[in-house]
Amino acid sequence: MAGNAAMMIQATPHAQALGMRVLAIEEARCVADIPWRADLVGDPDTGVIASGAVTTLLDNSCGVAAFAALSAPTSTATLDLRIDYMRPARPGAAVRADARCYKLTRSVAFVRAFAFDSDDESDPVAAAQATFMLGAGKAGQNRKPRG
Repeated sequence: MAGNAAMMIQATPHAQALGMRVLAIEEARCVADIPWRADLVGDPDTGVIASGAVTTLLDNSCGVAAFAALSAPTSTATLDLRIDYMRPARPGAAVRADARCYKLTRSVAFVRAFAFDSDDESDPVAAAQATFMLGAGKAGQNRKPRG
């Protein structure tokens, strides 16, 4: 499953465009990062990576953590994503996300994640809480046609 989970990021065009890298995948966990690049800076005066890049990193990492928690491959789709930005990332710093799926139901995965710009995990850049629909590609598959 870890190989399939890593392919989720590698096959996602916006993750590729950001240079997102999978650093580790374990059961129900994904660690990924985005290296700092000048074209990802949100404010040229500060040199801080754009919040949209951090959002994408957290969303993708959470989705991979949900996928890595499954016993069999299935599609996933973001239902809800809340991100609390605590501070800007340090100028010139890569941003790393650590996402963990802490609960699975038949149809929903619950995931929490943090984004960091250093090895000091006591001072995160952002925190995320997300839910993912499982089997998203099967929606309506068992419904009878109307009419």
